[in-house]
Amino acid sequence: MSMYIETKRCLIRLFEENDIDALMVYRNNEKWMKYQGFKGLSRDEYKEKLFGNNTFVAGVQLAVIQKNDNCLIGDFYLKQSENSFWIGYTIDPLFARQGYAFEVANGVIDWIKEQGFSQIMAGVLPENTPSIRLLEKLGFHKIGIDEGEHIYLLKL
Repeated sequence: MSMYIETKRCLIRLFEENDIDALMVYRNNEKWMKYQGFKGLSRDEYKEKLFGNNTFVAGVQLAVIQKNDNCLIGDFYLKQSENSFWIGYTIDPLFARQGYAFEVANGVIDWIKEQGFSQIMAGVLPENTPSIRLLEKLGFHKIGIDEGEHIYLLKL
C-alpha cells in the first residue's frame, strides 16, 4: 500500500528528517497537546518513533504537508487492525480552525475506502470537544468507552 495521499491543499506522506523541527514545536506544546499521548519527546526519540517500523499493522505516523510551501502543518496516525483502520490526527495550532483536519481526514477516509477496508475507528478523550465534533462531522458514531476514551466508528 502506498503511503502518499493528496488532498486539495495537503500531501500526507512518511516523515522526513527535515520535518522533525516543525513537529517538535507543536508536539512539545503541552497546552496544545493536552489530549495527546505522543508528545514531549526529544529529537532523537521522535526520530526513533517516526523512522522505525513504518507499517500499517505496527501503526505509522504520517506527515501532513501544506502543498503551497512544503510546510509541515500536522500529522496523521494510521494503524491497521484486521478489516479496519484506527486513525488519529493533530494539526499545528498555527493552522488550527482552517479546515485542514477535516480536509485531511476526508482524504485519508477516501484512501482507506479505496484499499477495501470496511470501517475506521478513533479513540478520543471525552473532554476533547473539537475532536469529537470533527469525528461527528465526518460521519463517525460513538460506540463505547475503553479505558476512559470514547470510541468512534465510521462504517465504509
